[in-house]
Amino acid sequence: MQRRKFGRTGLEVSLLGFGCMRLPTVAEPRLDSDVGNIDEQQAIFLIRHAIDYGVSYIDTAYNYHGGKSEVLVGKALAGGYRSRVNLATKLPVWLVESEADCDRILNEQLAKLGTDHVDMYLLHALNKNTWRDKVKKHNILSFLDRAVADGRIKHAGFSFHDDLDTFKEIVDGYGWDFCQIQLNYMDQEYQAGVEGLRYASDKGLAVVIMEPLRGGRLAQNVPDEIQAVWNQAPVKRSPAEWAFRWVANFPEVSVILSGMGRLDEVRENLNTMADAKPMSLSKEELDLIEQARQLYQQRVKVNCTDCRYCMPCPQGVSIPRVFSIFNHASIYNVLEEGKRQYSHLIKEGRDASRCVECGSCESVCPQNLKIIQYLQDAHDALT
Repeated sequence: MQRRKFGRTGLEVSLLGFGCMRLPTVAEPRLDSDVGNIDEQQAIFLIRHAIDYGVSYIDTAYNYHGGKSEVLVGKALAGGYRSRVNLATKLPVWLVESEADCDRILNEQLAKLGTDHVDMYLLHALNKNTWRDKVKKHNILSFLDRAVADGRIKHAGFSFHDDLDTFKEIVDGYGWDFCQIQLNYMDQEYQAGVEGLRYASDKGLAVVIMEPLRGGRLAQNVPDEIQAVWNQAPVKRSPAEWAFRWVANFPEVSVILSGMGRLDEVRENLNTMADAKPMSLSKEELDLIEQARQLYQQRVKVNCTDCRYCMPCPQGVSIPRVFSIFNHASIYNVLEEGKRQYSHLIKEGRDASRCVECGSCESVCPQNLKIIQYLQDAHDALT
């Protein structure tokens, strides 16, 4: 397993990290189970198999699997495995109403994990609102200082979901050791993006990558025209491997998380990360990935930028959300998933069928989109 430097900490960690948000599950959990519907035996086997073959970064969170992921991870790391890994979990800042809540939650997490410390502790899913209304308001940064000082956490970081300017503000707002961002070849300018990756790295932070496969969508149900691009390559690789190698090509990346639920996924990712070195992709290989990205982009149905000038709709239609579901279903060839998401809008009375063609949205759209027609197209496709 390839190992990389973890920012300025002096640590070296495995390039592949085991993300414990999508562990294998069972349809009917045992009544006496303390890990909910996680398939305990299989999940423990997968985590330990990954560690045995060189994975040294295990990532979980307070809310994963309904609060049961940390319990499962604690069991998986018993029997000598805890000392072989860097363990990461996250503080659910949305639940914090006082500084005392931070201590209570961390101590609860340590008990679940069966350990006296967490190697990497993240403030979970920071955005503009939680940074200003939670972290600063409730002195969470002071809590981090105390928890580092008393040894309950070794390194402080944050995961992120917002725009680039907010990301830079947070990076500059504390002496972080690391951060966690979403990055894949489709999301190069989304949220922190490539610019954020380099900004954090230049500040000495280790950068952990989540969603390298965009929730598996870059590896599953691959459209024929995109598979044809991969088939052109002299070296044959799976769509998942191409996506992982694009992320691994950045020398600023310390860890790439993968939510692995099957043994074949673990084995493929172990093989990929063994030699996915920084700056190892050729120009021809990068061009192939760019071709695939452009073909995915061509599957966009509505060029909505989510500027929200069309909102609020007088009839309550969630116009940007309708278009987002429509585009996502088309781009990633997941129509059934799109239909399920759209059904929730129907139940909430915010679907496109509510449109009365008043035209107020079209009169203010900076993109001059034919919103009325696109709403009808989306409704037809998603029902």
